[in-house]
Order: sequence, then structure tokens, then C-alpha cells
Amino acid sequence: MSTKPYRDFEPKWVLTPAPANSYRSIFRWGDPNFFKYPKESLYKYVKKRCNLNDKQFFDYSDDIGMDAVHLKKEHAPKIDKKHVEEISKIVGCDNISQSDYDRLAVAYGQTGYDLLRLRHRRFDSLPDLVVFPSETEEIEKIVQYVSKYKIPLYVYGGGSSVTRGVEPIKGGITLDMRKNFNKVIGFNEIDQTITVQAGMSGPKLEETLQNAESLFGAKRAYTCGHFPQSFEYSSVGGWTVTRGAGQNSTYYGTIADIVLSQKYATPIGKIETSHYSREATGPNINQIMMGGEGAFGVLTEVTLRVFRWMPENRKRFSYMFKDWSVARQAAREMMQCECGYSSVFRLSDAEETSLMLHLYNVDETPLEPILNKLGYKDFERCLFLGFTDGEKGYSKNVARNISKIARKHGGIPMTGFVCKGWEKGRFNDPYLRDTLMDFGFMIDTLECTVNWSNMEQVHRDVREVCHALPNTIVTTHMSHCYPQGANLYFIFMSAIKEEDEFKRYHTTILDAIQKSGAAISHHHGIGKMFAPWLEGYLGKNEYGIIKTLKEYFDPDYVMNPGGTIGLDLKADEKVFNREYVDYNKQKSKL
Repeated sequence: MSTKPYRDFEPKWVLTPAPANSYRSIFRWGDPNFFKYPKESLYKYVKKRCNLNDKQFFDYSDDIGMDAVHLKKEHAPKIDKKHVEEISKIVGCDNISQSDYDRLAVAYGQTGYDLLRLRHRRFDSLPDLVVFPSETEEIEKIVQYVSKYKIPLYVYGGGSSVTRGVEPIKGGITLDMRKNFNKVIGFNEIDQTITVQAGMSGPKLEETLQNAESLFGAKRAYTCGHFPQSFEYSSVGGWTVTRGAGQNSTYYGTIADIVLSQKYATPIGKIETSHYSREATGPNINQIMMGGEGAFGVLTEVTLRVFRWMPENRKRFSYMFKDWSVARQAAREMMQCECGYSSVFRLSDAEETSLMLHLYNVDETPLEPILNKLGYKDFERCLFLGFTDGEKGYSKNVARNISKIARKHGGIPMTGFVCKGWEKGRFNDPYLRDTLMDFGFMIDTLECTVNWSNMEQVHRDVREVCHALPNTIVTTHMSHCYPQGANLYFIFMSAIKEEDEFKRYHTTILDAIQKSGAAISHHHGIGKMFAPWLEGYLGKNEYGIIKTLKEYFDPDYVMNPGGTIGLDLKADEKVFNREYVDYNKQKSKL
């Protein structure tokens, strides 16, 4: 991000660290001492595209939340004291809390709906007790206790859920895994695996693996290969129970490929999957448990495959194509040519490309006028970027073949500057959302899985519904690619200031994704926000399998209740391939 000073009006961006125990320290993303705000050309670009003016950035749209958390009496804990005492015997008095701050800190995730409710101090869901477990045995005892007394139990991993997956809708107890439940259980260099507690964060896991030589006496450094945008503030457990995917998944695979085995504490007892790479021993229990999102039990330990860390072999690339159609054809050929896969493989559509050239400072370089002169026009051209990983010869060969196919389809090679700009911002772009939300400007995302054969139709239909909200930027990129298809990732940006307005708009997009025939989530998961659409997507008979698993593991519905993956929703709360909702007809209701 450019650090040049503004020459014209500049909003008063909040650049003060959020005080400890403040509301802002909860709803603001990440490191309290890190800030990101748009450079002047990007600020002007967004204003122009969304029909905004400086006046709308004179004042904050809400209280910016610098005061200490203080909940009203109506939000006081409701759990019986005898349960608090019994839980404290399991984990110790220092590892439980009923403070206002600790309870609110684990109540919401990171959807726009969550953040707006926090900013407006609307607390629909709060746990009655927060517990900080340290050992697997403690969690197993807690699960047995809550099952006996039918106390709702929730889990908070890294806090980056964008599906309302952690929200304690029925109160009860939340296990906060961040404080104590983040240890390495074992490292096996012969098998190339590591076993960790589910609360292990992405950065701590990666730091551990890249220091395997000094920590475990290993022969070399390793990597997990899993780098979601939420990497810095997400956990191994969260990745696993939502079937997440990192930005390098085209080479390393999604978490479903990386997880070798899991251990769960469930109401019927401990469940531990086997640790073999492949088995023909009936339905795969490892895959059955993955994606349960806490509805079957609490994930306690995970064994992951690890890979050799060889960043010196990385080959970066970026190309500009004339339009989305040609770019898609090139990307499909790259994925189907059977010459290996790059690690990051990202293709932006025309609207996203226009924004990205401002976001990553390309508009300040000679590349911009050169592209226009060569006929690669704004709002038509599409940016493709990424990098390869792996053994030196392999990495070089993959990059060579990508270059060959890109050039064949008219792709113009860009400098490494573009890819490096994306890498620099890949984990800190969420900070930009917070900065703009202070002024009532929302940035949020949805994603889905498509095949190559229906990609164009899904891209067109979903974007049409997204753009039904006037003065909205809607960008799309292809990522997490496969020979048979890819993930389409939609980002919408608009002046949305009310949580209920956000939810209604979000609903119209989910309706469009479901009706288009795409998978309603590639890697974000389902949670409680996407749950109404799940049975309609899977089918009644197919969804019945999940329902049966729930009845087997948790017949009293104490594990993450309140609609997680739709399991305790009423029939009239579910969505079955309904028609598009015309957003313009809803405006009078917003």
C-alpha cells in the first residue's frame, strides 16, 4: 500500500490502538497495533464507483468502540452456579470466566452481520460461561458433563468464522481454545506428520514446522502448506471442522487433503480416526467427521501431513489477458495439461482487476498506460497471478508451462511487482475493511464451487444479483482450482450501515448461488448463516445422512445448537431452491 500523503481531503482514519477490554478490540481484526487504510487513488476510485462523496467520510457512522465492555443486567449469565463450580474443578478456577469482556469476545465471528451487531451493541447471543481448557482429557470430561445436564456447548478457535459458526445462540458454555489449547502433541519426520491440539494457530504451527530442525532435531524445515487469508487469526481446529482451504491449495490441497487423522470428544465418548494415508475399510470416518462444525462433538487433536519448506524454489508469475472468456480458457488449459500445478493460482475478473491495479499500486507504474495502448482495456482485461512451490525442477517446469499457455492465449507477462504486491497484502487486507466500516462502508465476501462448464453462467447470474444493490462494487476471482472446476470468490463493497439490511442483501446472493446450481460453499463452511440452504443444496435423502449422524453422536442437541449446518432448524426456516429475490423490490423494507 502506498504511503504517499493525501493531496486532497483525507478521512480521519482511526490509527489509535484499540484499548484492552474495549469493544473495538473485539470487533476490529487482528493486531491492535497494525493499521491499513486506502491510498488516495483507491479512496477516490471507491467513491466514484459507489457514488459517494467526501461528506460521507467526515464523521464515523457509529461509536468506534474505544470504551470498555460493559454489559447490561439483562445479559447477565444464566447458568446455575453449581455447573460453574463443577466445571472449575475440571479446568481450575483460573481457567473459567464470566466477565463481560471474555463472554462478548467469543460471542461473534467476522461476518458483516456480526461486526455491525457488535458496533451497534446488539448482543443476540452470549455464552454464560467461558472455559479455557488445557488438555484433551479436560474437554472429554466437560463434554460428558454438559451432555448429562443438557447444557449447550460451543467452541471458539481463532474467531475468524464468516458463517456464524461460533455464535452461542442458546447460551451455555463456550470453550475458548486460544489461551491454553495450542500445544504440539508429536512430530514424526519419518511419516512427515505433526499432531497438534485443535487450538493451534496458523502462525504458531508454521513457526514450529519451519523451526523443526532446532525444535525436533529434524533434517530440514517443513510447512503445512495451508495459508487462508485468515491465517494469522484462525486455528487448525477451525480449518478442519469447516473443511477450509488455504490460498496455496492448488498445490498443497485443502485441509481435507492435509488432515491425516482427528480425535473428538463426543457425547457418546471419544472418537479417534485412523492415521493411514488410504484405506478401503468402508466409508471414511476421517472425512465423515471433518466438516461437522462442532455439531457431533469437540475436535481435540489433529494430525496433519507436512511438506518440505523450499521457498527458494518459488517462481512468481502474473499475466494480463484481454477478457474474462479468454482468461478462463487459459486457466482451464493450465489445470488440465497434466504438467503439475502451481501453488497459488488466482484469476481476477474485469471488475476485480480494475480494483486490484489500484490496491497493489500498479496504477502508479508505467504498466497502466502500456496496457491501455496495447488494447488491454480497463473493465475488460483480467489479471492472472500466482507462484509455484516444490522441488526446483518441478517448480521451474510448472512456471514454464503456465507461461507457454498464457502466451498462447494472448496473455501479456507482467513484472513480479504485481504478485509481490498481492503477497504483501494477502493476510492484512481485512484491516482495510475495519477502516472503511468506521464510515459505514461494508466489504464482505461469499464463495462457491463451480465446474468449468457452468462457471460463466454462475459468474454472470450471481454478479447480476450482487449488482442489484445500487452503487456496489462486486469483484470476483477464481482460486482453489482443479482440472474439473474452481472456486469463485465474490467480494461486495457498498455503503451498508445496518445489520438487517446486510442480512437481507446477503440472503439474495445465497439464493442466487443455490439457484445457479453451484456448491454453496467451497471452504468457508456452513455455520448458522448458510445453514438454511444446505438441505436444499444436498437433497433431502442426502441431508438425512448428516441428520442421522447428529442423532447418533448428540441426540440431545447440546453440541453447537441453534441451527449449525441446519440440524435444528424448523422446516419453514430452510430454503429449497427458491427464486431470486429482486433486491430493488425490497428497498422499501430496508
